[in-house]
Amino acid sequence: MKQRLTTLAAAIGLVAVLAPAVHADTLQDIKARGKFICGTLGTAEPFSFQDPKTRAIVGYEVDMCQAVADSLGVPLELKLIAVEARIPELIAGRVDVVAANLGWSPERAQQIAYSHQHFVSLQKVLARDSDKDLKTPADLAGKRISAVRGSSSEQGARKFIPNVEPVTFKDPSGAFLALQQGKVAGFVGSELMLVKLKQQAASSAVPAKILEPALFVEPWGMGVRRGDTAMLGQVNQVLDGLEASGKAAQIFDKWFGAGTPFNMKRDFRIEAIKG
Repeated sequence: MKQRLTTLAAAIGLVAVLAPAVHADTLQDIKARGKFICGTLGTAEPFSFQDPKTRAIVGYEVDMCQAVADSLGVPLELKLIAVEARIPELIAGRVDVVAANLGWSPERAQQIAYSHQHFVSLQKVLARDSDKDLKTPADLAGKRISAVRGSSSEQGARKFIPNVEPVTFKDPSGAFLALQQGKVAGFVGSELMLVKLKQQAASSAVPAKILEPALFVEPWGMGVRRGDTAMLGQVNQVLDGLEASGKAAQIFDKWFGAGTPFNMKRDFRIEAIKG
């Protein structure tokens, strides 16, 4: 009898743990609580970061979250999460959607559903300008590199650089500091982030350079719980509407275009991720 009770308790505990993951009625939950909760980083300019003047969290992915909230007729609540917590927070039901530099990978696609791509990232390597022997990512074979813990940059470094030794950090600032201090030979991250860091380092004692070519190309989507077809459909409808209306291009130019530190041209469209 005691064994049966123990088994029953374990089963109930397992169901409790899995319940958020199999629950797929997010749209009704949002309407019931009266707000849309979007998980984002808050530390990744210009995707989601704190405006130094207003102290509010703003950015490209924040605008995408706001568009989803507007489509549902409810206020947006941002929940700041760490890189390694993105998928656990989503699966546990503590956020409705994740918009947090979430690159697509086959492994992640087995855990969560991805919206249509809303950004395409070139993943590159930042190195010290003084390291003249480092010209391409391949030159980092067998060396130590830094990356944000749990990021696709870390995974990509392991996959595409032979015998590399990743040293991971909670946030980009820690990974960049390790490069400046000579603790690692390179820092793997999205091109946009590395461009900004290279600009910052230009006037420092340790100027940096970006190694070419890109290590890999990564489509980014908004994360939705697997099986939550209604929520996924809502997000995709919003993203496709932004693309069709030209609003997506306007949001891109606002954060990445002329007059910004990045001065980039948009060379992708919002569309289904081709995994």
